[in-house]
Amino acid sequence: MTQALPKGAALITGASTGIGAVYADRLAKRGHDLILVARDETRLKALAERLTAETGVKTEVLRADLADRAQRLVVETRLRQDPDISIFVNNAGLAVAGGVTGGDVDRLETIIELNITAATRLAVAAATGFAERGRGVIVNIASVLALAPELFNAVYSGSKAHMLNLSLGLNAELAPKGVRVQAVLPGATRTEIWDRAGHSVDALPAEMLMEVDEMVDAALAGLDQGELVTIPSLPDAGDWATFEAARKALGPNLSRQHAAERYRSAAWAGRSAAEAFSL
Repeated sequence: MTQALPKGAALITGASTGIGAVYADRLAKRGHDLILVARDETRLKALAERLTAETGVKTEVLRADLADRAQRLVVETRLRQDPDISIFVNNAGLAVAGGVTGGDVDRLETIIELNITAATRLAVAAATGFAERGRGVIVNIASVLALAPELFNAVYSGSKAHMLNLSLGLNAELAPKGVRVQAVLPGATRTEIWDRAGHSVDALPAEMLMEVDEMVDAALAGLDQGELVTIPSLPDAGDWATFEAARKALGPNLSRQHAAERYRSAAWAGRSAAEAFSL
């Protein structure tokens, strides 16, 4: 069953290019006014002018470096207080190629600041405002690397696992209040993030690489279908359902009064041997 998006404006971070810019295009064509957030004001203005000319929607450019606390606070306040905003696309992020050991730890810290701290604060601001108004949609852009941390930089994949967990937790909290949450887990997607990470997108196998328009269209289709988690390249949604069922099956045994028998037996055997030796 298709779930219609609420009327109102969409605020999109990382909107100057790539995934964010395509979301802006698609949501404008659905009739949503836009608030476009990114550091590159020139690109934002060009995109805003084009979309207004093509669709007639109102577009606003809000230049902000979300790794900067003061600039981020402006966006947080807007999300929390503007009653016209009903959709938040939490897209801005950085990546880095290579391993963690011996890497640029300052770069890793910047990734944490943007991908985790900023993304979380903005999501909380949107969640607070939407819950008070009883409507809204939060789209958190994560990554399939949340499920496959061995395949890429551990800090980047960890930041995307955070986005997945944040989405699942927020959904449990916000669904009863009329607010929808979606986590989007793209695979490799043709955007500028690869070049900025120091890894050429053309080095990836063609069969692994999705065009950004197709990725966003699939993500929006998943949102229309009411999915909490959308993996655009996953052929069988039942695979995710199986994964979730296995995860939830762990629940009854994740926190118990005593350690599992296999640990208690080993500990007791070790202690008994030590006691015997001391005699």
